[in-house]
Amino acid sequence: MSTTSIQKTPLLDVRDLTVTYPGGARAVRGVDLSVDAGQKLGIAGESGCGKSTLALALLRLLPAGTKVTGEIRLNGEDVLAMKWGQVRAVRWAGASIVFQGAMHSLNAVHRIGDQIAEPILLHKLATPEGAVKRVGELLEHVGLPASRASAYPHELSGGQRQRVMIAMALACDPGLIIADEPTTALDVMIQAQILRLIERLVAEQDLGLIMISHDLAVLSDTCDRLAVMYAGRVVEEGPAAEVYERAHHPYAKALSGAFPRIGDPASRFAPRGLPGDPPDPAALPGGCTFHPRCPAAVESCASEDQELRTVGAGRRVACALVEPGAAVTAALPGAEEARSTT
Repeated sequence: MSTTSIQKTPLLDVRDLTVTYPGGARAVRGVDLSVDAGQKLGIAGESGCGKSTLALALLRLLPAGTKVTGEIRLNGEDVLAMKWGQVRAVRWAGASIVFQGAMHSLNAVHRIGDQIAEPILLHKLATPEGAVKRVGELLEHVGLPASRASAYPHELSGGQRQRVMIAMALACDPGLIIADEPTTALDVMIQAQILRLIERLVAEQDLGLIMISHDLAVLSDTCDRLAVMYAGRVVEEGPAAEVYERAHHPYAKALSGAFPRIGDPASRFAPRGLPGDPPDPAALPGGCTFHPRCPAAVESCASEDQELRTVGAGRRVACALVEPGAAVTAALPGAEEARSTT
């Protein structure tokens, strides 16, 4: 007897997403990504590589005049084709964002309980009395006592404010949470607590998670898959631990090498970062946009751009020097020195 496999629709499916700001800056260029329920996708890259622009584009939160093309399908529906009333219904209830810098995201003159209750009431998911009860439940769910609902943002610590932002993101039971640098301003102990909290909530509620960070170590520890962005494009994607430990693309290797490994003196004395900065999105170089900074670049890199291609099970890389199943062999800055100290 023959059986027919059923293709599961991803919770989020992004295809050929391009974002161009007024003035011609191409901040996101042809990005393809997908996230299933219960899956955690990390997006890494330096400042200016398009990570936050990508996050804002997913819920159409970009400034007026920004041109966005491609497809953003949330639960099978294209967000870019929605009318504004549909977009408002999707925000908070379909997908929500935890922004970086909770103190700047929370309203300083309103109690946190009122701010968490606002999306619940706007989406008419509870009466005012029911919203108060829901706020208390959410606060306790993220490790804060319900009594803190009467506090103002300045009366909370940085870690507590970030917990409030997570509670707000969960208020309307969304299927997808986008966390944009949720722990950047926190010390390492509080950072670890917030990361474990996010992991627990994703597992308990079968949520999809997109976590954005410049820190590959954090993403490899928290996420299932990792996508590395450079100049608005994904240049490498694969299982998070594999990309962090055995990156193929020279840029991903440099990002990984920029963070010292605990217990590894070589990485501490000879960090393998890269000089320079990502290119201006309004004046991108020809060919592979990474070639001006790439320690492994060859002549063709200056004229031939590279698309993502499969190089192994679950791995995609946009680099002419990476053969299927192989990694770039050219040494990165500091690599020889690092080996000589081991």
